[in-house]
Amino acid sequence: MILIALLTALDQFTKYMIQTSFELYESKEVIDGVLSFTYVQNRGMAWGMFQGKIPVFAIFTAVILILAFRVLYNVVDEKRYCFVKYVIIFLISGGLGNLIDRLTLGYVVDFIHATIIDFPVFNVADIYVTVSMFAMMIALFVYKNDDLDKIIKLSFKDKKNNGIETDKEADIVEEGIDE
Repeated sequence: MILIALLTALDQFTKYMIQTSFELYESKEVIDGVLSFTYVQNRGMAWGMFQGKIPVFAIFTAVILILAFRVLYNVVDEKRYCFVKYVIIFLISGGLGNLIDRLTLGYVVDFIHATIIDFPVFNVADIYVTVSMFAMMIALFVYKNDDLDKIIKLSFKDKKNNGIETDKEADIVEEGIDE
């Protein structure tokens, strides 16, 4: 939870700095021809799609966050699942960062512009979400099907309240559910 708070705070801090230092649509080169900071207000989704649908995105994001917190809470506490936990932590942090903007401002503050490829303007929270989604795709190839099944099954059960604390106990509970 501390890491989620720190990552979300970093996102919010960068957005605050842009809002207080830049005029809307103002742009400053950071690395000539490669990267600039350009303050824009994204009233849509990724890359400005679906403009004006903030309530829909807020509800969608809240549902995804609830599911992500559930998975994070219930992932087996073993070193081999540590990667999954960090991926989920970054996903939650990015989702929270943009949800805070949508609920408090009515738009998402974007400011990072990769001018070298003229990529749409984005923010730190977007980086968290994009990297975590890419990492999840990698996890699908790294983890065995049994590991993925365990993560998914335990994510929709409350292992802590059922007294499941070890991987062996989780296996026993899984066997009982599968029968």
